[in-house]
This record gives sequence, structure tokens and C-alpha cells, in this order.
Amino acid sequence: MIINPDDLTVKENYKLMTGSILPRPIALVSTVSKDGIFNIAPFSYFSGICSNPPTICFSPARKAQGTMKKDTQVNIEDTGVFVVNMTTVSMREAMDICSRPFPPEVDEFKESGFTPVDSVKIAAPRIKESPIQYECELRQVIPVGREAAGGSFLVIGEIVMFHVADELIENYRIDMEKLQPLARLAGNTYCGLGEIIYG
Repeated sequence: MIINPDDLTVKENYKLMTGSILPRPIALVSTVSKDGIFNIAPFSYFSGICSNPPTICFSPARKAQGTMKKDTQVNIEDTGVFVVNMTTVSMREAMDICSRPFPPEVDEFKESGFTPVDSVKIAAPRIKESPIQYECELRQVIPVGREAAGGSFLVIGEIVMFHVADELIENYRIDMEKLQPLARLAGNTYCGLGEIIYG
């Protein structure tokens, strides 16, 4: 089947992409607002893009109604910092709570049961339950696509501090089987590592 994206709705294009770009790691991004309110939100359009300096990116979509920016992005643009907390299989239910469209004044740490812990270099909190956390400083926000629902932004941040659980790391290599990362599939489906193929 040959499909022209111009012939599809935004939702149909989204379904095709999220059903074929997989599995996707989940960045559970924690921020703090300029008023001191904590926020957590998951993003599966997420990747590392550079190691000198260590740099990551994730893509918050535009909201369909009201303000066109998600609370996470507003907080990052206001404060210049955020934390990427890697999501594990055991964190799935609490992570799912953080994906709900809470208003800006709601603290997702309280809603989800996650525990906030101080970062070393930045003001945004880390998630204690996550075994790997990146303290990040904002480097760039790039608008992508149309200024409407389905459009997006690319948030680029430099990692200024790594936090890795002692039992997961040896000689800077992560034990993937101990980590048990959670990946996003299509819709509300997820997966763990499954079979690991070594090349």
C-alpha cells in the first residue's frame, strides 16, 4: 500500500507513525514551574542526539485547545532546566497517571505517587523511583510542523549531570537486563526488553 500523508488526517498520520516507529523509549520529564509547582509528563518522541557534549531531544506536541504549549515546555522555557528520568517496566502505572491532562497547578508527583528528590546542578526535581536520571539544561526549542494540533516542538537539552543506580553500571556500561526499560508501542500498549539479540 502506498499512502500519501497529504490525503490523511492528523490522527491517521499519527497512528501510522506511532504504529511503525517502535519500540520507543519513554522520557519521563520532570520540571518545576516559575511558581514552584512540580510537573511530570512522559514523551516517547525522544532520543539522544549528540555525545560531545551529551545532548538529548524530545518532542512535545502542540495542544489541541487552549494554550498551544504543554506545561512541561512552558516550565522548561521559563526555567531553562529539566530532568529526563528513564522509565522502567515497574514504573508503568505511575507513568501512565502522569500522562493525563492535569491543569498546570496540579503536582503530578502527588497524583502519581512518585517521590521528588533534589537535583545537583539544577532546580528541577528528579524522580527517585527512576534508576537513571539526566539533569538537563535547555539549549534550544525548535517549532516543527504547523501551528495547530499535530504540530510540535523539538526541545534540545544538554545533560549536565548523570545519575545511575550503582547496581546498573560497570565501566560506564548499563546492564540492560537489570534496568528493564519500558518502551512505548502504538496507542496505550507497551513492552519490556523481551529477547536480547547480541551481535
